[in-house]
Amino acid sequence: MTTSASVPTEPQGAVRGGGTVTDRLVEANQRYAAAFTDPGMDARPVLHVAVVACMDARLDLHAALGLELGDCHTIRNAGGVVTDDVIRSLTISQRALGTRSVVLIHHTGCGLESLTEDFRHDLEMEVGQRPAWAVESFRDVDQDVRQSMQRVRTSPFLLHKDDVRGFVFDVHTGLLREIDPA
Repeated sequence: MTTSASVPTEPQGAVRGGGTVTDRLVEANQRYAAAFTDPGMDARPVLHVAVVACMDARLDLHAALGLELGDCHTIRNAGGVVTDDVIRSLTISQRALGTRSVVLIHHTGCGLESLTEDFRHDLEMEVGQRPAWAVESFRDVDQDVRQSMQRVRTSPFLLHKDDVRGFVFDVHTGLLREIDPA
C-alpha cells in the first residue's frame, strides 16, 4: 500500500516536480471539483453525532467508524482533548445543528504522552511570549479519555450529555476500546 507519507518530498515543503505540498493539495482539489456533484445535504449531521478525536494522521475516522459524508460532525485537535474550543464547537453542533451524541476518541502512541507543560515554557523562551493555551499533555490515555468525558458531561452549555462515550483507538490493530467513565 502506498500512502502520501511514502511519497518523497524535497526540502522545505517542495514536492517532486516543483511546487509545494499546498500546491499539490490545490491541484488535487481541482481534480476533485471537476467531478464534484453537490450532494444537496444540510449541515445537520444525519446521525446526530459529533466525534471529537486526535488530529493524528493515522486516524481515518470515517473509515474506522463506517461513516459517510454528512453522517457526523468531526472535531479534531492535538490529543483529542476537550478544551474550551471543543466545548464551543460541541455547543454549536448541539444547539444549532441538532447533534445529540458525543463520541470521544483518543489513541495509542499519542504524541501528547511524551510532552509536558514545559513545552509552553520552551515556547516562551524561544518567542518571548507564553502561549495562552495549555498543552493538555497526559501520561495515561484511559484517564485522559475519562477526563474528557467528564468535561463534556459537566459543561453547562451542552444540552445532551446522556450519550457521551469515550474510546481509545489502537493504531496497530484499528480497534476501538471503550473506556469506562467511572
